[in-house]
Amino acid sequence: MGGASLEREGAVGVITIDNPPVNAMSPGLPGAILARLAEAQADDAVEAVVLRGGGKGAFAGADIRSFGTPWPESEPTLRDVIPAIERSAKPVTAALAGYCLGGGLEMALSCHYRIASRKTQVGQPEVALGFPPGAGGTQRLPRLAGVETALAMIVDGTPLGAAEAAEAGILDRVIDGDLLEGAVAFAQERIAAGAPHPLARDRTPLLKDPEIFAATRERLERRARGQRAPIACLECVEVALELPFDEGVRRERAIFEECMASAESRALRHVFFAERAVRKVPGIGKETPVRAIESAAVVGAGTMGRGIATCFANAGIPVRLMDSDPLALERALAAIRSDYEGRVARGRLGAADAEARIGLIEPIESLERVAGTDLVIEAVFEEMALKEEVFRTLDSVCDEGAIIASNTSYLDVNRLAGIVPRRRGRVLGMHFFSPAQVMRLLEVVRTDSVSPETLATVLALGRRLGKIAVVAGVCHGFIGNRMLEGYTRQVGFLLEEGASPVEIDSALTGFGMAMGPCAVGDLAGLDVSWRKRKANAHLRDPSERYSAVADRLCELGRFGQKTGAGYYRYEPGSRTPIPDPEVDALIADVAAETGINRRAIGADEIVERCLYPLVNEGARILDEGIALRASDIDIVWINGYGFPRWRGGVMRWADETGLDAVHAAIARLGESQDHWEPAPLLSRLASEGKSFADVDRAA
Repeated sequence: MGGASLEREGAVGVITIDNPPVNAMSPGLPGAILARLAEAQADDAVEAVVLRGGGKGAFAGADIRSFGTPWPESEPTLRDVIPAIERSAKPVTAALAGYCLGGGLEMALSCHYRIASRKTQVGQPEVALGFPPGAGGTQRLPRLAGVETALAMIVDGTPLGAAEAAEAGILDRVIDGDLLEGAVAFAQERIAAGAPHPLARDRTPLLKDPEIFAATRERLERRARGQRAPIACLECVEVALELPFDEGVRRERAIFEECMASAESRALRHVFFAERAVRKVPGIGKETPVRAIESAAVVGAGTMGRGIATCFANAGIPVRLMDSDPLALERALAAIRSDYEGRVARGRLGAADAEARIGLIEPIESLERVAGTDLVIEAVFEEMALKEEVFRTLDSVCDEGAIIASNTSYLDVNRLAGIVPRRRGRVLGMHFFSPAQVMRLLEVVRTDSVSPETLATVLALGRRLGKIAVVAGVCHGFIGNRMLEGYTRQVGFLLEEGASPVEIDSALTGFGMAMGPCAVGDLAGLDVSWRKRKANAHLRDPSERYSAVADRLCELGRFGQKTGAGYYRYEPGSRTPIPDPEVDALIADVAAETGINRRAIGADEIVERCLYPLVNEGARILDEGIALRASDIDIVWINGYGFPRWRGGVMRWADETGLDAVHAAIARLGESQDHWEPAPLLSRLASEGKSFADVDRAA
């Protein structure tokens, strides 16, 4: 339970909020702030008040762990603190440092004045948790910063730095020196100036662009695809212009409470905690040594290799990009330069920064040149024999302490570790996702022999590269790609049975997926998975159903966007998929050859048949210990495969749907189709009335 203290600096009463680590508004703290405010009001020697955060000075909002749990009835809340500040007969100045977010900013907005240190950031990021601000933020912020800035901060969750916040009218001063000294001096100036001391609530919202609401709504309807929270945030800001202040606050609160109780908000809060839980790895603790990675090498200059090299350059780490083909290296460097030039043209990076990053990438044509680097990532073609050859050479040329990683998507990393027995403790998988310089996910594949130090080092490196690193065990496809096989299998079956590529993609993007599976296949290149299927054809059970649709497309040279044709066709220079009657005819021919009577298939069936295999295989992966937690699987699919964040990930979505319903559907489908045997863990949980979240809690 946090507290607050009151000290006097001359005529200025300084209230310090003390609830480490970020001064969140957990039960007890609002009451403590109210008590100190009352003391300051009662002290005739105090003429002005400064409200500041202890520790690093943060003003956090509510403790997210308390959301969804009853607040003690006898305890005041932030909504009691805010009007008490506004009723203060003595001007209150909020002194902000670090991050002032959510309810913390709402409290600051209720003060008469706000000042901040130069590196402070202010924001209303509640939309990321599935609800709008609920303590008047949507009503006060437009009155201080204007509607346009408020919409960007509240609807999009965009934070502002101190200088931007001052320019917008949120801050009254930016302090370069000691914040407390600056705050006391500012408060003394206000005393000397005398009344009035304006409040945000008494101002009129400033609207520069009358079309901003309609334009924002149109943008959100395209982007949000079923999400309520962004639209709710927009509605709350609209209310600031439509209703008197107090009525607007009441309407904001009603919308907030509606959103807070939604499945969307529960899912987004689940993801918030899942992204933090993923860092907890058995056998890795604060005492585990972490090596500094100051240099790296990437073997293979294809799409993945150049993307991985770019990740290191973006993190300021010198990297050697190796390929024995000079033309491949030339193409890779040209593509890297083009990517950076595009970012400069879009204003996302300065020209000098781009050149500095390009300068960190050194092209080399010999494996021997990787010697001297701290980490080598093999990113050659997905063939075990080729990877084994590379590993043998790396074993002979790398420094003794170097870490060797494979970027394989499917293959047995334990087998690769066995190729270099003297280095086995320093071998693991680092599975980046394409495009590597954009996608956040990094699957860190934990081999049987990897040392805790190596694993901890690579996890720390992943964070330095800006990735969310998820530990996976060794199996075919690890977490994400192993689950993907059931998803894509059903796509082939649905095509044969009567659904078109457009219908399948529309059903799944309607559910919230970032892209439909047919469009994704065209983007990634259909030839990649075709090559793998051909290599493993001898392992396939001939008695099980198999769809040849994707194979037939590849046999015609339709590899996707790279060839201008795949499931769709593409105009030169365009990535827009265009339905192709030739594909429809090909699918109909495949169905006829296998004796399938085609029919109309609705969106609900498409979603069910594509997503339930993900849940089923995810249950097996969790049961086998390939994934440490069900929530880790959620993070993989959100960050690597475009599963909608607002649905919480595959396993969370299944929990919300009800595992008994999921199990019943899988059992029903298994009565007439192959590949639908319920996973043992799913069967157990469904029969016991439990969830995947229960498995995580018990771990």
